[in-house]
Amino acid sequence: MTESSTDAAAPKPVNVTALFAEGAAKSGMLWVQLPESGESYAVWHGWHDGRILLVSGPGEQYLPWLPDHVRLVLRSKDSGGRLLVVNGQVEVLEAGTPEWQEAVDVLVPLRLNAAPGVAERWAEVAVVRAVTPYGAAVEAPGSFGDASGRAPVRPEGPTTVGRLPWHRGGRPQRRRRQRG
Repeated sequence: MTESSTDAAAPKPVNVTALFAEGAAKSGMLWVQLPESGESYAVWHGWHDGRILLVSGPGEQYLPWLPDHVRLVLRSKDSGGRLLVVNGQVEVLEAGTPEWQEAVDVLVPLRLNAAPGVAERWAEVAVVRAVTPYGAAVEAPGSFGDASGRAPVRPEGPTTVGRLPWHRGGRPQRRRRQRG
């Protein structure tokens, strides 16, 4: 083999920091993976100043109490597939501090269907976290494992609470054949 053919076969190095920053800024969703149990939680997030910003609590996305270190699984905006897996250090931001206010100023416009006064509600009942990625990538393009990464769907309770909705004329006793 010639020297030029070996250079063409070798993968080019990936700038993980730049790839993570671009992916986090473009994609509004990622997975937070707990290191001990391996459970993953899909969350929407904000990207600001080199950190992932998360909010959880009543009326917001569910996220259990996080340990000091988690894994962040970033998806590709184009394909929706796994793009990068990195370690992250979790910090809980105290309500009312300038750092918390800066994070909330980033998160509020990203919150879909936010009711007026959402920042005040977050200060009372929600937890705002900043997760700072660190170290080398656990998985990056060219170094993904063979496992699919899929997880079983968590069972959920029924979505309709209480009585079923009213239908004018009642619900049909049987399906009626449509004539064409």
